[in-house]
Amino acid sequence: MKFLSNVLAVLVGLFLFTMIFFFGILLIGAIAGSGDETTHVSRNSVIELDLGQVTLDYGGKSFYKDFDYSEVNHDGVSDIIKAIDYAKTDDKIKGISILNPAAALGVAQTKALRDALEGFKKSGKFVLAYADYYTQKDYYLASVADTVYINPVGIFEFKGLSSEVMYYKDLQDKSGVNIEVVRHGKYKSAVEPFLDNKMSDANREQISTLLNSVWASLLKDISASRKISVDKLNDIATNVSARTPEMAKAQKLVDKIAYEDTYHDAIRKSLDVKKDKDYETVKILDYAKNVATTATSGGAKDRIAIIYAQGELIGGEGNETYIGEGSMRRALRDAREDKDVKAVVLRIDSPGGSALTAELIWREIELTKKVKPVVVSMGNLAASGGYYIACNANEIYAEENTITGSIGVFGMLPNLTNLGNKIGLHTEKVATHDNGADYSAFMPVDPKFRALAQEQVETIYTTFVNRVAAGRRMTFEQVDNIGQGRIWSGTDALKIGLVDKIGGLDDAIKAAAEKAKIKKYSTRNYPEYEKDFDDLLASLGLPFTRSKAALLKEELGAENYAILEKLKKATATQGVQALMPFELRIQ
Repeated sequence: MKFLSNVLAVLVGLFLFTMIFFFGILLIGAIAGSGDETTHVSRNSVIELDLGQVTLDYGGKSFYKDFDYSEVNHDGVSDIIKAIDYAKTDDKIKGISILNPAAALGVAQTKALRDALEGFKKSGKFVLAYADYYTQKDYYLASVADTVYINPVGIFEFKGLSSEVMYYKDLQDKSGVNIEVVRHGKYKSAVEPFLDNKMSDANREQISTLLNSVWASLLKDISASRKISVDKLNDIATNVSARTPEMAKAQKLVDKIAYEDTYHDAIRKSLDVKKDKDYETVKILDYAKNVATTATSGGAKDRIAIIYAQGELIGGEGNETYIGEGSMRRALRDAREDKDVKAVVLRIDSPGGSALTAELIWREIELTKKVKPVVVSMGNLAASGGYYIACNANEIYAEENTITGSIGVFGMLPNLTNLGNKIGLHTEKVATHDNGADYSAFMPVDPKFRALAQEQVETIYTTFVNRVAAGRRMTFEQVDNIGQGRIWSGTDALKIGLVDKIGGLDDAIKAAAEKAKIKKYSTRNYPEYEKDFDDLLASLGLPFTRSKAALLKEELGAENYAILEKLKKATATQGVQALMPFELRIQ
């Protein structure tokens, strides 16, 4: 028996040693592989603008506190734009190729990239585009090119914008899982799908207004690039008269119908490379990393801090995909206390979320503003809680197609009473005081509890409106009139006073420099997220380190997983929310 226990101990020891050794090798490999090695860029090169892996404005900085290791990613939209700007004066780069642009970016991000490409073209270098299938957003980006190609049997989409909202009331009735809603704002339709089976007139009005505003912005840029009137473009969309490659060319939306090999031959011709030779290319993410790690700021001591707030306001530390008060407050304090930082630009891409998290960040911005200028740059979204953290800045910039506003709040509580009744589950409460018991998901909502919850919602809405009124120098009544949870495009937000100017991140940085009275400066990105060993293992992408969410997404498919996530988020949401009125996918 003792012999068997000794053998078992040896086997366990060997197993543990093997696992520790294995993870040690992985860790060393991860750290070694994350160095600042650069990709060689040859002369006479073309940048391949592959945006398939680009989704965020900010790639992120991470600090792994368990073993004092930092990591910086250079795969954000801001890195891509910086690289395109640098390429204008890089004599090794001759042009940019937009080949099958299947980007998962928002409209405002696409607009920012398009503007960068416009600037690149002014250097005299070429931009060419080719696709087998142009979605409207992909075409919007590609329309900036000198020459636009399409496959002879390709698909061209140009028919106007649309959006759909999914409703869950019948699903709740059938399943017995109900969502109790407390809200303020007639346009606060984040909760509408749980209350009805159809769209309200107020919701239809705001979606229609927003889509028309975004569409007008897209058409203005396409019209300028393609030299086609806006009226003509609207006529093409109405009649779907560019639905084939031949029709698209006849309408002058594309220049050439050709196969991809012909497209590459055209690039060779521009580079003076023989047809039987390959031309030099560099992928945009590789080039962006080179620029980020080798380009200098010219020795400027003064800095402008760019603090990225991207994702839903959830709370906690935060990371690249959601906003937490931990990393945001630390970033604002660091920027405020750094004597070399002369101004702060807050870049927001958020639909909102936790009202408490928004208030904590708002306070940190208020403190920072007393020391140095704070300018806001809005990306795809700066709605509800996203606008809450923007409203007290010295100046606010938005893109024409930024989605903003949504000044309203709500609370949601999952209730399983009907489900319990269906399966024979019954619950009773005992408490020392009338309001002593917490909310129970297994009992009908008590009217007294609902009244208290409504009071809390009204208090937070009043605070939200007062924050906006003070920051924007408006009266409570003026803000309330344009609030009520309604969303606005950047163009309309400018008209009603929610933003100061239309412009991108570069415009906001220049404004911050002017307010700080500095001419020569560098920029530094924040925040730096604190992570641990588990986060590092997950980032390695190994099968046994993959998250449950990643596995579910693979099994269910992206669309089914998205529905599951909406229901999970609704049941898990805690506290009063300052969140965008609905999940808007513009198609």
